[in-house]
Amino acid sequence: MNIKKFLRSKWLMAALAIIIIAVILCIVLKPKPQAVVLPTVATESVKTEDVYIYGDYVGRIRAQQFVEIRARVEGYLEKMLFEEGTYVKKGQTLFIIDPQIYRAQANRAKAQLNKARAQATKAKRDLDRIRPLYEQNAASLLDLDNATASYESALADVAVCEADLTQAEMTLGYTAVQSPISGYISERNADIGTLVGPGGKSLLATIVKSDTVRVDFSMTALDYLRSKNRNVNIGHRDTTRKWDPYITVTLADGSQYPYRGLVDFADPQVDPQTGTFGVRAEMPNPDQTLLPGQFTQVKLLLDVHENAVVVPSKALIIEKGGAYIFVVRPDNVAEKRLVVTGPEISGNRTVIERGLVTGEHIVVEGYHKLTHGMQVETVETSGDGMANIEE
Repeated sequence: MNIKKFLRSKWLMAALAIIIIAVILCIVLKPKPQAVVLPTVATESVKTEDVYIYGDYVGRIRAQQFVEIRARVEGYLEKMLFEEGTYVKKGQTLFIIDPQIYRAQANRAKAQLNKARAQATKAKRDLDRIRPLYEQNAASLLDLDNATASYESALADVAVCEADLTQAEMTLGYTAVQSPISGYISERNADIGTLVGPGGKSLLATIVKSDTVRVDFSMTALDYLRSKNRNVNIGHRDTTRKWDPYITVTLADGSQYPYRGLVDFADPQVDPQTGTFGVRAEMPNPDQTLLPGQFTQVKLLLDVHENAVVVPSKALIIEKGGAYIFVVRPDNVAEKRLVVTGPEISGNRTVIERGLVTGEHIVVEGYHKLTHGMQVETVETSGDGMANIEE
């Protein structure tokens, strides 16, 4: 019996030891619960800035003034007093037309005037002699009337001769053809010795004043309506705004012209054939870089959105229901929010009209891993808008 009890106790102890070891192994080998891994996204703080909205058009350069130099009197061209293609000043003599016949006419008119003045002087003396004789009844009323009429007729002849002399001197002055403006002159259109004037060639040269140029381009009626909706009157200065519609142009080599031009005119009616209306801007051209007649690309400032919310275009999710952006709340929960987008601007950015406020954090990278209401880990983007995210 003692041996049986001893063996039984041994088996119980062995079984107990096995059970204890099994329990320990279960505890040790039991798999630990894995920690929840949150998706990591790159975020960016919402900021505001002034956004400049431009329109692109095709424009044509036009000189501020384009004057044709024409012969106003007939005669043979004697001299040309300028170099073709050079800068001439206002009042500078350009051509000389044979003045001999016109000088003779002026001399004749001057002689006629002197004769009329002499006759008027004699008539005045005759009248001065007759008047006291008439008062003394030594001359008749007829004699006084004849003397008065002779004097008045002589004065009229003087006036006519003065007008003839003025006209003759003006005609003589037209033989020296002068520049009416300052600018660059073209090549001559008539050679020396050519008969010019009303019966011959009239156009002698052209002068272009292009230190200031005009840029003509066309805008659509839709552009006009949009500008009206923004209370922008194209072609009219508005002192209530901090800015005015200005243009910049692109040169033939693709570079941007350093000066700006202000829009100063817009056609009040639309061309029914093209559906556009003409717009004009003036632009300085001190170095004659812009040549009249050339075409150029015109960029027009249409509007300025002050303190507009701007986000990277890559943060937008475009779906059938509209445009969405994931916004990370302060508790790191991602919220899919519907937004109203505005125009796209340079730098792959988009204006947000409604849906975001300054200071909120939006997801700019990694939104494809998110659903609405998901907890996330955030990484702020660097200054260049880039962030390293482990997939």
